[in-house]
Amino acid sequence: MSDGVEVAAKNVNETDPAGPASPVRQLRVVVTADDYEAALAFYRDALGLPQLAAFEGEGDARVAILDAGRATLEIANPAQVAMIDSVEVGQPVSPHIRIAFEVTDAENVTRRLSAAGAQLIAAPRQTPWRSLNARLAGPAGLQLTLFEELGG
Repeated sequence: MSDGVEVAAKNVNETDPAGPASPVRQLRVVVTADDYEAALAFYRDALGLPQLAAFEGEGDARVAILDAGRATLEIANPAQVAMIDSVEVGQPVSPHIRIAFEVTDAENVTRRLSAAGAQLIAAPRQTPWRSLNARLAGPAGLQLTLFEELGG
């Protein structure tokens, strides 16, 4: 995948993205946020992730579960990460884990999240694989990619 194009994929059941044999039913990324309220306002309110549940416990323990749509786990080697950074940003900037959200309008969502406090790392730019990608630093120490599929 050094050119950003899918080379091969396992045959997956079209109606179940995880496939019939997958033991995993859900991917949940748990993020520790020192400023819980700011992170919740950013990801729930500014980005628009619907809140599925919220729980409170002793000692001000709080958690909110936000629906981020379909989840995948993308495993990339260092050469792939360097190539993506070069295309999206122009220099190496990726941390060990980066969160990518597919959106319908990368330019508007980038502006909205920047206004909500995200630091713009790279404005939306078209990739060789026909997506419009932006890079931001969001609350709770997460680096974000916003991508919009442009189609054929």
